[in-house]
Amino acid sequence: MYHAAMTTTETNIGQVARWFHALSDETRLRVVELLAGGERCVCELQEAVAAAQSRLSFHLRVLREAGLVVDRRQGRWNYYSLRPEVLEEMAAYLRERKPADGACAACGRGAGAQGECCD
Repeated sequence: MYHAAMTTTETNIGQVARWFHALSDETRLRVVELLAGGERCVCELQEAVAAAQSRLSFHLRVLREAGLVVDRRQGRWNYYSLRPEVLEEMAAYLRERKPADGACAACGRGAGAQGECCD
């Protein structure tokens, strides 16, 4: 389970794997898209993704355990919302790993005229 916000240099690879695993399913991606518009009741999510309650609960648990969403209970209803700080941390993780423009994958320097490494 995701506990506290970490700087990207402190992010462990296991947590990164949990984030991307949680986003590797179309239903969970659809839930994230819906939650991007704000907090939603489980009943709204269930109707929007056309999933049985048990199946949706499974997907919401995966998202929650990865730290991507939080839930709150109000009366008999559960409401879910995104954790934007975690999504920003994911984006920062990817930005930090983006190759420099013109960098060769093999040596990290510029590519030669034929797309070959400069060595």
